[in-house]
Amino acid sequence: MTDLFIKVKIHQEQQLPFVLFCKPDSDRVVGVFQKNDHLYFLETFEEKGFVFAPFEADTFPFIPLEHSDVYVEYVSNTDYFFETNALESNTLKGKDFFEELVSKGIEAINDNQFLKVVLSRKEEIAISEFDIESTLKKMIGHYPSAFNYCFFHPKIGTWIGATPEQLLKTNGTAIKTVALAGTQLATKAKTVSWQEKEETEQQLVTDFIVQSLEGLVKEITISSPYSVKAGDLWHIKSDISAVLNSKKIIKKIITSLHPTSAVCGLPKAPAKDFILKNEGYNREYYSGFLGEMNIDFVTFRTLQTDLFVNLRCMKIMLNKAHLFVGCGITKDSDPEKEYIETVNKTTTMKKIIQ
Repeated sequence: MTDLFIKVKIHQEQQLPFVLFCKPDSDRVVGVFQKNDHLYFLETFEEKGFVFAPFEADTFPFIPLEHSDVYVEYVSNTDYFFETNALESNTLKGKDFFEELVSKGIEAINDNQFLKVVLSRKEEIAISEFDIESTLKKMIGHYPSAFNYCFFHPKIGTWIGATPEQLLKTNGTAIKTVALAGTQLATKAKTVSWQEKEETEQQLVTDFIVQSLEGLVKEITISSPYSVKAGDLWHIKSDISAVLNSKKIIKKIITSLHPTSAVCGLPKAPAKDFILKNEGYNREYYSGFLGEMNIDFVTFRTLQTDLFVNLRCMKIMLNKAHLFVGCGITKDSDPEKEYIETVNKTTTMKKIIQ
């Protein structure tokens, strides 16, 4: 056991907050270990630390750099690969409710309440004893291009995930974000083809981001959409970059983008209202955001923020894992196909908690 995971074990025994994370295509695992069990919240968004924000974000919890120790360990994802089989579960669980939910969403779209809504569900899986070290190593081995993390706070719980979607990256006044949408299972085919429904969904996400940034940035650049692989799934992605009008507006940028149309819908307000009234459960930190706030924990350079949307995630509770998955609904959606998409996403996630 390395120094990093010895520190994890000590913090677990003392019930102190910590986060382990490995950024996309990185050869380092970073551990941030809070020295007390206080729950801190961002206020000015100029604080330095690791933020872990919920979907319904009135407050923004974070682990402050000034109250933490930082450990960095070099890794190779080839050393961190484990053969796994997805856990067996009742894949039909919640099928009727979710398909009915999707039908309600399509009906609301046809009634012109909104253009798109992202609907989700939670699935409970029985697991054996949860081991952070082996689980994180499985995530890094299987999903090296994702943001892999394990977060613990006694007042929040234990969350793990491997998310493919960046919310925001800043370097001084330069910012980057992505528009990610559309999902299909990876096959042996060399090319990926998309239906109009997925292409439209991705364009809506792009439009939402550009509109959210209006008046806050200049020099917006948008790449052409392209296919990107995340685990066993393909998505459509566009890269978006811009320059901040001021370094003082990072809070406005984040609150304008979150929750993105990729996890909520468009327009945001009526889509979010529909989600809260109809999903039938609390998303908690699923489809929130997380990551480095105003600090790079490896180089310790300031004015660098690197945030990700909390997708492909689960909450660990004793001998159970609560998996959270969702999909974007448009007027062309098919309820059964959308349910199958969520099943595909849970299959991807189950590989890491065998």
